[in-house]
Amino acid sequence: MLEHHLDENDGILTVKPSGRLAAEDFAALARVVDDYLERNEALAGLLIDAEAFPGWEDFAALLSHLKFVREHHRRIKKVAALSDSAILTVMPRIAAHFVSAEVRHFATAARGAALDWLRAAA
Repeated sequence: MLEHHLDENDGILTVKPSGRLAAEDFAALARVVDDYLERNEALAGLLIDAEAFPGWEDFAALLSHLKFVREHHRRIKKVAALSDSAILTVMPRIAAHFVSAEVRHFATAARGAALDWLRAAA
């Protein structure tokens, strides 16, 4: 499951995985983001709040995730990964090679700093 909340005032999308990710999670996320992007040029930021990466439910879920990234990454200015997981602290450096957004890692306790960074003009 992928919980999500879009703060339309700041243009910041927060996602929080709470179990294995399903294809339906990304379909629901795409509907919310696409609706916002019809009215706005881009998302100011994406906050990924993840204690750990739970993985995908199946191959279809992985493909849905990749499709979402491919179709939206150019319209997201910044990505903040909020996690204390050792593996997830490295992911922003890897992801930066595949997305056009500026990507940065923040410790879980630094949620406020992550949101401030996402709100700051790029």
